[in-house]
Amino acid sequence: METLVAAVAAPKDDHAARHRPVLSVVIPTLNAARFLPDTLRSVAAANEVIVADGGSTDETLHIATQAGAQVVFASRGRGTQLASGIAVARGEWLLLLHADTRLGENWQAAAAAAMAEPTRAGYFQFALDSTNPRARRLEKWVAWRCRTFGLPYGDQGLLIARSLLEHYGGIRSLPLMEDVDFVRRLGRGRLVPLDAIALTSAGKWERDGWSRRSARNLMCLCLWFVGVPPRIIEKLYR
Repeated sequence: METLVAAVAAPKDDHAARHRPVLSVVIPTLNAARFLPDTLRSVAAANEVIVADGGSTDETLHIATQAGAQVVFASRGRGTQLASGIAVARGEWLLLLHADTRLGENWQAAAAAAMAEPTRAGYFQFALDSTNPRARRLEKWVAWRCRTFGLPYGDQGLLIARSLLEHYGGIRSLPLMEDVDFVRRLGRGRLVPLDAIALTSAGKWERDGWSRRSARNLMCLCLWFVGVPPRIIEKLYR
């Protein structure tokens, strides 16, 4: 697997190469066979890819192993799965990525630039794989939310130094909202947008209806902020 370092620039000497940060990608999965091949191809330049599976019964595990990813098993729930993947990752830097999200071709350069500043975490620009005009409106709403409130979601990825992640308490074992939980602890001042896209499947919006899915997501966020337990929010999210 080609490394991120090699993809961005050839090392000047062996000493420099040994001291470049190693990047580990952690992807939580649950029956993600439909999306996973494209996601794995998009991050093939990372030094290490870990698939943290929550009990898939489709071809997810076969796809992951065939692609050269390391597979770890965890109880179902994105927070729990991410924490399990992070625990075995070897990288000084971590990229937390949803299974139905693939990164744009220029993500490596954007990541390499961000990795020069270990006291801040980066997130990618939200985009949907749909030509529907409502997808463009939703992308603009997400961009506004991130600028105004410093609140990127997990489907934008999170690039963060392990030391920074641990300093702010890590990813908690939550069934969902683990992304909001962590970035709120991290604080907007330590979040920076990266100049590359994270292209996410529009399947949930197309299945549930654009307005209905967006309203449901917003309702889940509001319930989180008023203290409703994540296990209850999860039932509403589905």
